[in-house]
Amino acid sequence: MFEQDYIIRLIKEMIRAILKLLFHMDTDNPNKDLLEEKESQDTLEKLLDMVDNGDINEAENQIYDMTSDDNMVNLEVALLFYSYLNEKEDDFLQKNDFSRDEIKSGLKELISRYGLTGMAEIFLSET
Repeated sequence: MFEQDYIIRLIKEMIRAILKLLFHMDTDNPNKDLLEEKESQDTLEKLLDMVDNGDINEAENQIYDMTSDDNMVNLEVALLFYSYLNEKEDDFLQKNDFSRDEIKSGLKELISRYGLTGMAEIFLSET
């Protein structure tokens, strides 16, 4: 229980740090309203609906596809996606064939695609 809470906190703080450093967003509650472009808000909303409907793996696949071009707006969407996913209860994740470790590994992969591997190592290497 305490280990899971610790991992949740680490993921949250890593996302918050990247949002602050790269996008100058300082918030405890990352959400779609932080996105400036309506298209990005709509994309994130669709991804979050997929999560709520239990299609987490499919939503993550879409994140993977959309971040293949190093577009910083897509990184922003992906970080907000993982932030939302990180807020889900472990029971919800497990019921939908996903885990906290998959959130961690997805974030590590995402961060490395944008050349920010050191940031992921700072926050996630000790878990």
